[in-house]
Amino acid sequence: MENSTVENQTSSKWTPHSIEYKVISAVLVFVICVLGIIGNTMVILVVLTTKHMRTPTNCYLVSLAVADLMVLSAAGIPNIADSIYGSWVFGHYGCLGITYFQYLGINASSCSITAFTIERYIAICHPIKAQFLCTLSRAKKIILLVWGLTSLYCVLWLCLTDTVETVYADITIISCAYKMKRSVYMPIYFFDFGIFFVVPLALATILYGLIARILFLNPLTFEKKANGKSGVAKGITVGNLKKSSHCSNTTATSRRQVTKMLAVVVILFALLWMPYRTLVVVNSFLEEPYLDAWFLLFCRSCIYLNSAVNPVIYNAMSQKFRAAFRKLCLCGRRQSSSTKGAYSVALTYSAGKDTSMVESTEHYTTELDELTATDELLGDKTTIYPEDCTLMKVTFSQNSAQLV
Repeated sequence: MENSTVENQTSSKWTPHSIEYKVISAVLVFVICVLGIIGNTMVILVVLTTKHMRTPTNCYLVSLAVADLMVLSAAGIPNIADSIYGSWVFGHYGCLGITYFQYLGINASSCSITAFTIERYIAICHPIKAQFLCTLSRAKKIILLVWGLTSLYCVLWLCLTDTVETVYADITIISCAYKMKRSVYMPIYFFDFGIFFVVPLALATILYGLIARILFLNPLTFEKKANGKSGVAKGITVGNLKKSSHCSNTTATSRRQVTKMLAVVVILFALLWMPYRTLVVVNSFLEEPYLDAWFLLFCRSCIYLNSAVNPVIYNAMSQKFRAAFRKLCLCGRRQSSSTKGAYSVALTYSAGKDTSMVESTEHYTTELDELTATDELLGDKTTIYPEDCTLMKVTFSQNSAQLV
């Protein structure tokens, strides 16, 4: 360990963690990390392998899943070894690399949450602009930009961390820690805390408040925005208008469901990161930082749980994700007819909607991820989709926008 820095020496003996702490921390973190890695991997697979799941919103969810995988792998797994051995076992370069990927995953997840929050705001509150702003190609470019900038920014942490030796009377303990004084890295930390935690949460609070006003407090205005701004199309009969109105009501319900799901993701991000963020802020102003092992385990477990819980939220609140997860788990085995029917509703409507657009599917696919086959929409099991929502061929005027 020629690269290690001797931080201090003490005549006291080293006190290792208790057996109870080692067992509980190792088992708890291991279970959370394994389940989180499996869940986030499934999110990535279902979006990449299912054509109708490749939407702008789902692209941001894939970015979030990759970031969560990075946090679980770079922070959770090494913490198990640290809890058992009580000393850093991954060496100097392991310290630098693991710290880098920890902060990269944390910051990229925060930026991904901010990105899909803005995308939701534009799609709900400005549906006409969303046709040009919320596209699949633009989402991919934004994700690449996010990961590129965060990758460059996190290089800074490579200069701040190193393996540090603490010499006790009976043993020398190696830890991966900051190699500079607190006064040096504290301004950097608070900048990181503000940009990647405070600002995203403040922005999410404002934007979801505006979204809630449109979706829940003033639904009539929302339906007019979804329907009424598209102009007068040629050849639309009264019956077709009724069918279109029924379909737009279905889409409005789906939008509310997806918005609720994403809002839950943001709320859990804030709540589960709060203990650790608060601890670090408080310790910044204390001469002797509070480093109780059990409380640190609680704070870290909340972080790992935040990275593992998102796939559970998708499965619980999104029929499309639930059907896609089920199909992935079945690995191509034949499903029951009712399951296949429920799964095919969104796909059938999405394919039909794509062909009815003036532009290509790359142009505006935001709402495809929002149309879900919920129980109240399915009604009788023998009728998979209401006859009112049959696809209609509509001829648009040159300046009109497509119906959603």
